[in-house]
Amino acid sequence: MPAPVRNALSAALIALSCLLVPCGALAAWVTYGLADTGRYVTAMAPLAADPAVQGAVADTVGAGLVQEVAPRLGDELATRDEDGTVRPFVHDAVRSFTRTEAFRTAWEAGNRAVHDAVLSALQDGRNRTVTVDLAPVTAQVKRRLAADHVPLAQHIPVEHTEVAVLPAAELNRLRKGYDVLEVAGFWLPVSAVVLAATGIAVAACRRRALTATALGTALGGAFLLLALAVGRRLTLADLTEAAHRPAAGAVYDALTQTLRTVSWLLIALGLTTALVCRLTGSLAQRRRPPAAPAADPPPHPTRART
Repeated sequence: MPAPVRNALSAALIALSCLLVPCGALAAWVTYGLADTGRYVTAMAPLAADPAVQGAVADTVGAGLVQEVAPRLGDELATRDEDGTVRPFVHDAVRSFTRTEAFRTAWEAGNRAVHDAVLSALQDGRNRTVTVDLAPVTAQVKRRLAADHVPLAQHIPVEHTEVAVLPAAELNRLRKGYDVLEVAGFWLPVSAVVLAATGIAVAACRRRALTATALGTALGGAFLLLALAVGRRLTLADLTEAAHRPAAGAVYDALTQTLRTVSWLLIALGLTTALVCRLTGSLAQRRRPPAAPAADPPPHPTRART
């Protein structure tokens, strides 16, 4: 095969491989990171100590508790809340609960329950609304509030009510994407490696092809970091409550921490490999013996004069 054809084929294979690098990393992260309950719970566990997350939980749970109790007590709640002390007190009590070890246990249990419910719904193929029973978490909150002598804490209902976490319409779209990513999470990285190896093998100058592959890999990692930053900005911009954006940002950062680490590793690996190829190429040129000067042509024999 002529050298120009080999170089063109090598460039096409390497370019396709570099395009698959960020896509493969993203698909593998979803398949082997987010879809794994243990890794998901481990990633979310530190957020139980995050002040922004604690504040968001206190706001949401406190408002939910007051709203849940209000229909049951009616005038009693209104009478006891005329001076505006019940609701802030409930909020402060819930905020205090978020700083306890019991909240961390409840946080992990709630995340595990939600993740298991969503993952089971994605895999069983049934068209249904995903629900989860959070009664054990509510029971822990109630016991804590009662121990702190919070007004009306004993009236908080602890019922095994199925709470909807994902509607059926959203489940169908999510299931289609999950099925695609489950296949892509394995085959995209493998295809990227095979294409890169083939492109380097067929190149007329393999050191140059390896350098191009390394730089393309680093560029793919940088593109993935940019995509994560844009995704974070768009995710927070879609939130209607600005007060909860710090908590949402903390959750986003916790879930994408592994993907950001992979992106930086791709950048470091690509740049290091390209630098090594450059240095080895320079050393090879220096060690190459200089070309011997061309020998002078032999003189033409002259005929003796008579």
